[in-house]
Parts: sequence; structure tokens; C-alpha cells
Amino acid sequence: MLSAQPAYALARATFKRAQRGLFGGKHIQFGNNNPFSKKKTRRNWLPNVQNKNLYSESLSAFIEVKVTTAVLRTIDKKGGLDKYLLETTNKNLFSEKAVELKNKIINVNNFQAKKQARALEAAAKEVKSSAPTV
Repeated sequence: MLSAQPAYALARATFKRAQRGLFGGKHIQFGNNNPFSKKKTRRNWLPNVQNKNLYSESLSAFIEVKVTTAVLRTIDKKGGLDKYLLETTNKNLFSEKAVELKNKIINVNNFQAKKQARALEAAAKEVKSSAPTV
């Protein structure tokens, strides 16, 4: 049974700010400072987030995205932003923005495939009609 929720609802956010970028499941960690005096104080560690312009081959444009350094390494490993988004499931993208970008890329790829198929059909009809009959 299909869910009535939008596609981005499948993306589990670890914290609210992670919905606006590619955080790859990284989240705020909590713990204690433990100095020499042993007087522990609470602190937190934020993910290493960078603002980057990443190039999308399908969209032929640069996209400004907040991205963690861990996801940047994964994007390099996969071979680009498009491949990273297409090969990662919506559930593991953890972000509305990532799912939205993925859907844009899929729509553009489908449109280009249909356009190419129409061009091949037209070329096949042209070759068939210009062939001499014996």
C-alpha cells in the first residue's frame, strides 16, 4: 500500500538543520569535557558543514548546497553529485532537499531519454521512407 505522505517524508532527519542540505546521517553529538581537574562539563560536537557549489551533469548547473565533509568524500567516491543521489536510497539521504534534487535529476533524465527515443524513431522512419524499393 502506498503512503499518503510526500516523498521527502521518507527521509529521516537526524536534526532539523539537516533537512536543508546533504548531511549523510551526521548529527549533533553530546558528551562531556574532561579536563585535568576532572570537573566534567557538558558540551556538544556539531557536524563539519561546508557551503559548496556542486555541479550537476544532468541539470547542467551548479547547485549551492550545505554538505558535510563526509558526504563530500562519498560524492567523490561515487563519481559526482548525480551518481551519489541516484545510487542512494531516499531513506538514506536523510534530507528533504536531497530527495527534491534527486527527483529533479530523475525527471530531467527521463525527459532526455524520451527525447532521444523520439529522435531515433524519426531517423528510422526517414531511412525507411528514403530506401529504394525493388
